[in-house]
Order: sequence, then structure tokens, then C-alpha cells
Amino acid sequence: MATQNVKELMQFLDAAPSVYHAVEGLRGLFEAAGYTRLDEGKIWQLEVGGKYYLTRGGSAILAFRVPCDKPQGFLMTSSHSDRPTFKIKENGEMESKYIRMATEKYGGMLMAPWFDRPLSVAGRVLVETPTGVKSKLVNIDRNLMMIPNVAIHMNRKANDGYAYNPTSDTIPVLGGKDAKGKFDELLAQQAGGKILAHDLYLYNRDRASLWGIDEEFVSAQAIDDLECAWGTTKGFLTAGDSRSIPVVCVFDSEEVGSSSVQGAASTLLADALGRICKALDLELTQMLSQSFMVSADNAHAVHPNHPELADGANAPVVNEGIVLKFNSNLRYTTDAVSAAVLRKVCGKAGVPVQTYYNRADIAGGSTLGNISLGQVSVPTADIGLAQLAMHSCYETAGVQDLEYLVTAMQAFYSSTLTVTADGEYIID
Repeated sequence: MATQNVKELMQFLDAAPSVYHAVEGLRGLFEAAGYTRLDEGKIWQLEVGGKYYLTRGGSAILAFRVPCDKPQGFLMTSSHSDRPTFKIKENGEMESKYIRMATEKYGGMLMAPWFDRPLSVAGRVLVETPTGVKSKLVNIDRNLMMIPNVAIHMNRKANDGYAYNPTSDTIPVLGGKDAKGKFDELLAQQAGGKILAHDLYLYNRDRASLWGIDEEFVSAQAIDDLECAWGTTKGFLTAGDSRSIPVVCVFDSEEVGSSSVQGAASTLLADALGRICKALDLELTQMLSQSFMVSADNAHAVHPNHPELADGANAPVVNEGIVLKFNSNLRYTTDAVSAAVLRKVCGKAGVPVQTYYNRADIAGGSTLGNISLGQVSVPTADIGLAQLAMHSCYETAGVQDLEYLVTAMQAFYSSTLTVTADGEYIID
């Protein structure tokens, strides 16, 4: 059944048709909770008990609180705001028997689910102003495009497996010949000025929904990884006091390697932690020695029709707890120390923990935890929630698992971690 948390998550997902809208939604949560916005271009004046956030690139956000006691470390979570999709190209109109929009793939998506669905476009545009340029969010909030399948009569092998070509097979139809030029006109109306450039993406118009005999499943666009972004933020906002500085960070660009100025490979987190220490007269390396990070990015559930694709002993099931992810080649950052700390925190909170390993002969994905370690090196546990159809334009996760994540993050952020020796922690 729908809990209040899952209702709020569904509203958040429906209001986040692009990475920029997702971060705007998170920014709204921080604003409503009384957090003060910081500018990276100005000197930071931080107060004891203060609550702050900053954004970078319009698609990454970081928030933190200053504890009343002298801080002794950072408690951090990281997740990501982007999802696999199609990006609209500049000069995108393609004229033939119909007007179509040229796109390119962003990230590694399942392509088949994009066909025969109502689609639209959202993102940001850069508008000319008398003194320069200004960024504006746009969302054409109606069914605007579709990628039609080829009929089975014309492709008899469609059900035998098909290699989709993004240059020809996945080009969305905007309209008939009379649609020429109308897309740019529509964008200009939305933006309210002359558009100099844009970052626009296709999104699935199907709204978030509950399903299952007991409505135990939730499906929506961008569950990977906006579910973790929202869940870690919710836990951060509702946690109790800690002697550590709590930090929540949502990066962009994870689906394409994290190498943007607002990705996990950027200096965003390191810059912020350094400036926090400078403003509070703290020593950064000493603080990092008492710090811990949870990298939160969803995990593969065992597939109901193909259980053979999972590692038999480490195959998470939807709605049976948060997932601790391991990989000996460090595609996930979890080691014995970080696993033990995470399990201890979850045990105190009454949250079950599952484990995930890739099947040994199937190469899995990676996430942002090992990338962020290149900037901020602290013990890190990679976690996620078990989900189905990862990288589809309509993914599925569990209602109960969202509750587990929020509860676990409340417990994490309410804790104080003290490192007494290498690999030894007091958690209170």
C-alpha cells in the first residue's frame, strides 16, 4: 500500500522530467526546510546550527548542517540525478514524409521500452538577455512525440531479437510536414526569449504508478537513481542530531562516466568540504580521517523470469531490504570495514540488509562511489534498492524498500562515528 513517503516520491518523480527539474525539486525540499543557499563565488559565513545548500551546473546539489558541538568528521551520502535517455540535437528537425527530431543516446539505456509511448521534451534553455544569457527550465507538458515501432508484417524477425540503430530506429516523430519550424517556435514561447543554446531530453509521459496484488510495487521514470536521491535527502532532513557534519550530495553525469564539472569526478564535494572546514576553522584531513560515505545507487533485483542471470547466493529481492553491493575489482567500493559499519547502523535501525554480487561471468555496471573516492578518500559503502528493468524508461522498485532506505539514512545521519584505530569504530 502507498505510504506517505512513496506518495511523495511519486510526486517528485512525476515533477522531474529532466535532471534539471530533479535538482530543482530537491532544492525546493531544502528551501522548505529552512536551508540557506550558498554561492560558490562568494565567501561563506557559516554559523553553529546553520543549515546550508549549494548547486552546481543546475544539475547537482549538496546540502549540510553545522552541528552545535565541535564537529569531528563528515557523514556523507552521494547519489546521482541523471538517467539514460535521448538528447535533442541542435538543428534537430529532420524533414521527410514527417517532421522528426534528431537525437543521440545519453547513457546506456534499454531501447525497446521507448517505442510506442507518449513522449515529450524537458531540460534547460539559455536565453539571451540585454546583458548576457540566462538559464531557464522548460517542460513541454503534453504528449508531443512518439517513436513508432515497425509493424510485425514488415519486420517478421522483430520478436527474434533486434539490434536497434539510434541513427534510424529511435528517431521520434514530431508531426506531419506542416510541423516544420514549429518546435523552435514552441520552445521560444516556453522560454520567453531568443534561445542561444539548449540541453533538452526526451522523457516518458507515463506517470508513476503503484501495482501488484497489494500495491507493493512502484513504477516510474528515473527510479535509478532519483529514488536514492530522494530517499537519502529525506533521511538527511528528518535525522536527529549528530556530532558529525551531515552532508548529502546528488551529482550529475553518472550515466556517462561522471566527468562533468558537476559529476562525481569533479571537485564539487572536495571544494565544499574544504570550504566548510575553512569557514569553521577545522583541519580538513583530520576531519576526513573521521568520516564515512554511503554511495547510494540502485541495485539489480533477481529477475522473476530469469533468476539464472543473478549470483545465486547474493541475489536481492524487491521489498526485502537495502542492498549492499560488492565487487572485488572495486567497481563498487564496499569492503569489509564499510560493510560492517553499514550493517551495524542498519541493525540498530531494524533495517534488513541484502547483498549483491555480479554473476562471475557477467560484467556488471559501476557507480559513482569509486569515482568520488578520487576526490575525497574516505571509507565508503555502496548501497542501493533492488529494482527491475534498470535503465528502462519505466522502471520498477518496491514500496517497502523505500521505507527501509529512509529509515536507514535517518539512523546513519543521526549517528556519530568515531574512528579509534584503523578499521575500528565507535558508532553512537
